[in-house]
Amino acid sequence: MNTRPIAAAFLILALTAPFAAAQPAPPTDRVAALKASLQQSAVALRQYEWVENTIVSLKGEAKSNKESRCYYGADGKVAKVPIESAPEGGGKSPRGLRGKIVENKKEEISDSMQAAIGLVKQYVPLDPALIQAAKDAGRVAVNPPDAQGKSRIVIKDYLKAGDSVSIDVDAAANRLAGLSVATFTDKEKDAVTLKVAVGALNDGTVYAANIILDVAKENISVAITNSGYRKATS
Repeated sequence: MNTRPIAAAFLILALTAPFAAAQPAPPTDRVAALKASLQQSAVALRQYEWVENTIVSLKGEAKSNKESRCYYGADGKVAKVPIESAPEGGGKSPRGLRGKIVENKKEEISDSMQAAIGLVKQYVPLDPALIQAAKDAGRVAVNPPDAQGKSRIVIKDYLKAGDSVSIDVDAAANRLAGLSVATFTDKEKDAVTLKVAVGALNDGTVYAANIILDVAKENISVAITNSGYRKATS
């Protein structure tokens, strides 16, 4: 019996097996793991309440500063209870024509600010269903881990055609580590940048700790800080 073909086959297996085992996880696995982590954190966060501070600025000057106690309601949506603070200047407003002009300007600014805040809510938190849709459509690219152990997932047309979402992932834990978005306003198509710094609670639950949104053309920025997480009381 000629054993040379069998020996050759075993030699090929021995040479290729270590190489196959060393291959990185396929991109689909990385995306699936990220989705699972996001879903787990979303469920875990329902047990918590926290304080959200939102500062909206125009041309570098703070125009609105709101603080709210946040928690998940029975409907699964985030409920916000304003934490009241004393109005500046005793709450007095200018009278007469000047007062009307000021109020009109406030309303104009308020509309733009509200649109900016609304844009934040469209991207934060990330929607696992939109991530899956982008992956199915071939709009997801996964980069290998860098020296810090972070892998970057880039999604094109995440929410609307022309936007881009870059997600930094802790490669070892397959957990969200950071987020940046390049998008635009729906009304004027003005460029918008959004950056999110991620925090983690003691149980590993991740959350958006700091959010910065800039609408450069309108000189509007929104800074949102989430802090003081604790188990919600019934």
